[in-house]
Amino acid sequence: MKRRVTSILLVFTMAVSIALTGCSGDKKETKSKTENELSGKPVEGGTIKVGISQDLDSLDPHTAVSAGTKEVLFNIYEGLVKPDSDGNLVEAVASSYEISDDAKKYTFTLRDGVKFHNGNEVTVDDVKYSIDRCADTSNGGPLVSAYSIIDSVNILDDKTVEVCLTEPNTEFLAYMTTAIVPKDSADTLATNPVGTGPFKYVSRNPQENIILEKNEDYWGEKAHLDKVEFKIVADADMLITNLKGGSIDMVMRLTTSQAAELKDGFHIEEGTMNLVQALYLNNAVEPLNNEKVRQALCYAINPDEIMDMMADGKGVRVGTSMYPGLKKYFDDKYTNYYEQNYDKAKKLLKEAGYPDGFDLEITVSSADQPHVDTAQIIQEELKNIGVNVTIKPVEWEVWLEDVYSNKNYQSTVVGVDASALTARAMLERFTTDGHGNFINFSDKEYDEVFKKAIAETDDTKQTELYKELEGILAERAANVYIQDLVNLVAISDKFDGYKFYPLYVQDMSTMYAVE
Repeated sequence: MKRRVTSILLVFTMAVSIALTGCSGDKKETKSKTENELSGKPVEGGTIKVGISQDLDSLDPHTAVSAGTKEVLFNIYEGLVKPDSDGNLVEAVASSYEISDDAKKYTFTLRDGVKFHNGNEVTVDDVKYSIDRCADTSNGGPLVSAYSIIDSVNILDDKTVEVCLTEPNTEFLAYMTTAIVPKDSADTLATNPVGTGPFKYVSRNPQENIILEKNEDYWGEKAHLDKVEFKIVADADMLITNLKGGSIDMVMRLTTSQAAELKDGFHIEEGTMNLVQALYLNNAVEPLNNEKVRQALCYAINPDEIMDMMADGKGVRVGTSMYPGLKKYFDDKYTNYYEQNYDKAKKLLKEAGYPDGFDLEITVSSADQPHVDTAQIIQEELKNIGVNVTIKPVEWEVWLEDVYSNKNYQSTVVGVDASALTARAMLERFTTDGHGNFINFSDKEYDEVFKKAIAETDDTKQTELYKELEGILAERAANVYIQDLVNLVAISDKFDGYKFYPLYVQDMSTMYAVE
């Protein structure tokens, strides 16, 4: 049985993570709907086995990089506030908060009775420690870039913490989703993660699995399932085999061809991934350091063709570094900023000094079939302008080191998402000194506009400045922007309750077994 659920994505903002893995510009957004309902009754308890394509890069929530890691850790950790499935920021470890009129002081009152997984009650000391740790600059920049404007974290009493900023910031609440961890736990989080979430950590076998169990002492609505096992299935071809064989019950981010293989015994949930998939370009290497070359690549690639060939047209076309789920900031005028035109592309290459084209290497994580498929289509499209593409498949850990950390690559296909609900989360990385600026984009105008945007306290003016930044990225062809990928989630009919979020997370607390 198949069921389609298209998520309604709302807005909001910074620690940007890397995700593995729109409708085209003239397509209209579809409202949430359910084609069929499962006939079974919800039951409490049980174990679900979830297939994931990559191992976690860290169990420490403050140092984790990949979105694939953060979507798992979402079940273990919580911040003072957290996002819900409608895109709202709701109180979590904090029961309430106040923001000063000048947006320079955020005051949080802790919720009564919130316990860590080790049984200890959360204190104001734990909160201050967690925020201070992410704001620490002793090893370079802060772990959360937005925390660079924190002036002080003050304990007012045994239930109240005040965060003072050096400058106004109306978006800062979105960064209070940072995980609250026990005081002085930095040395143990990587092997023994302790949070406040609906599930607690049990064990991890590298490259095999991560096991979580229900947190019976959870302060909020408790999870339905007793246990969740995230099983690492790095071979994309094995996903369907494992689903059909029963060794896994659920897999996210399937291709349409994979989903089509699942008939009886499964239902398919459909949403989007809330990310920007692009051919990301290393702006510091030749010939990609030439703006005309980058623009030529944009004219040569057709996002609609990619979506048609990959997913029967499913997905949302994007034209800059903003995905439609952040509705407030998404400007669809950039969606079709470049339309495929081989003559324009060839002309630009000639003007740039490459009349016969050039060789281009695309590095891609081999475990992520949507990105591999996209790279292969791009390879064929670029032949039309004389660009000879070589695809370099690598393991995810190699990608993180070579591409993301060391910037030792020419181009890559990947998805970039926002782990907090703001435009800043998507756009700060492209500042010259931005944390995670793995494409080496550097533009004086962009840097100046960004500074104005984050300092602006008028919401309307700030939104326009963020859209101006999106325009600069499109005009300068910082990358070849493609789509917010369709997210097809296959779930055994033994389970239900899946929810999409406007962020890259997997909330297992809503899942339940059915009779």
